[in-house]
Amino acid sequence: MINQTIHDIFEQLGLGAHLAWDTLTSILKGKTKISLTLEQMLKIGYESLPLSLTSAAFVGMVFAVQVATEFVKFGAGKYVGGVMAIAMARELGPALVGVVIAARVAAAITAEIGTMKVTEQIDALQALGSNPIRYLVIPRFIACATMLPLLTISSDIIGFLGGYFVGTSVVRINPVEYMDNAQSLLVLWDVWGGLIKTIFFGMVIAIIASYKGLNTKGGAKGVGEATTSSVVTSLISLFVINYFLSIAFFK
Repeated sequence: MINQTIHDIFEQLGLGAHLAWDTLTSILKGKTKISLTLEQMLKIGYESLPLSLTSAAFVGMVFAVQVATEFVKFGAGKYVGGVMAIAMARELGPALVGVVIAARVAAAITAEIGTMKVTEQIDALQALGSNPIRYLVIPRFIACATMLPLLTISSDIIGFLGGYFVGTSVVRINPVEYMDNAQSLLVLWDVWGGLIKTIFFGMVIAIIASYKGLNTKGGAKGVGEATTSSVVTSLISLFVINYFLSIAFFK
């Protein structure tokens, strides 16, 4: 039983890696449908904006409350702005956007492609000589990889401003000290490192969601199971990848 489970895990890893390779090579060969890609960028980026910004604002405010209260106790309230800026740029912003997209977009991608799979629409595409990867995977792959950094930038700003609002109005930190310390402690690589991480997050989410959709079986029940598996696998993968990227970029 255990051996079979391990075998299944490695088999899925191999098939997922093969899908990622086919996707990347197809992109490099210029096999991209621009109209479909723009449509997916709208769905993944613009339609996810309210959720990501709302989440970032409240996460920033909660983080500021916890950090500022303790820092003020030890007379280090002036450092709250810098800690807030670094935390949002390096971890909170990228991780939050990754989780939001994994929960919302991965489910949608898997459900859409999975429904096409069980209704034999993908088989019809192949019968007509069309490549499903070009029409289904590549547009979502590019959209996820490009829109996550843009969502992260806006989430970083909103989260930082949420922390500023709470820190200055609730904890009574000096607004000038908050902003000055943020400018002095935050370096450009903190922002770039966080954005680069989200590119990897987007690619992983798109590949996992597409793979789960393309391998859906069992009708409506199978679509539901594939969607659940896609979200869970994406979230776990993001947490694991985030750790190693954080070590590589910020150690």
